[in-house]
Amino acid sequence: MIPRQPYAPTPHSYVPNSTLSATINLDEEVKLADTRAERDLQDSLAEIFSIIVTLDELEKAFLKDAIPEADYTEICERSLKQYKSLVADETVSKAFVGLEEFKAEWDLEVPRATERIRVGMPSTTLATTSGPAPSNNTGGGGGNNTSGTLIFEATENFITFLDALKLGMLAKDQLHPLLTDVIQSVNKVTTQEFDSRGKIVQWLIALNQMKATEELSEDQARELDLDINSAYQGFKSTLS
Repeated sequence: MIPRQPYAPTPHSYVPNSTLSATINLDEEVKLADTRAERDLQDSLAEIFSIIVTLDELEKAFLKDAIPEADYTEICERSLKQYKSLVADETVSKAFVGLEEFKAEWDLEVPRATERIRVGMPSTTLATTSGPAPSNNTGGGGGNNTSGTLIFEATENFITFLDALKLGMLAKDQLHPLLTDVIQSVNKVTTQEFDSRGKIVQWLIALNQMKATEELSEDQARELDLDINSAYQGFKSTLS
């Protein structure tokens, strides 16, 4: 009788070497970073990954009317601010490289988040609201008084932005917040399209793609001044 084998024979059976011992303790926690700086960097990159995925899902939910407009705007604005703050850090920026490089490294397919980050603002901020425009008659009841306040705010934001250009404020981190105030205040006043309104959006996108301390050239500043002046005149024409 052939003796029974304790295991199925193979052509090249492995014979363990009892003199070797495992060099890894399976009960020991694996450290992904050796220093606090490395841990902080990894945490920041993980947060960026999470923000990008969240933005993509948020855009999908908004397109399907699965989330209220106000909630979408709040979450989107907060996520974009967090994203900008993280990538503004020099160490994080160096490891991040750029959105396209980061997506390729982690095999991310997030077209909606990519577009939202490129624009730098929620779609609700860039688009005029779907409701009726406020009355432009500043006399009478409380609703009209509120409208007058909104018109004054939008006018003031236009002037503040144009004055900033005249004072030589040409850096992205100086101009982008001011131009954001312009488009947001305009949207509160009117749903109408007017001359060069689209230029405001185009410049917002252009500024958003610049580095924080990067400055416009003289030619760009001159063109921006002309476009926003034209938009200001177009805005005032809707009030007559």
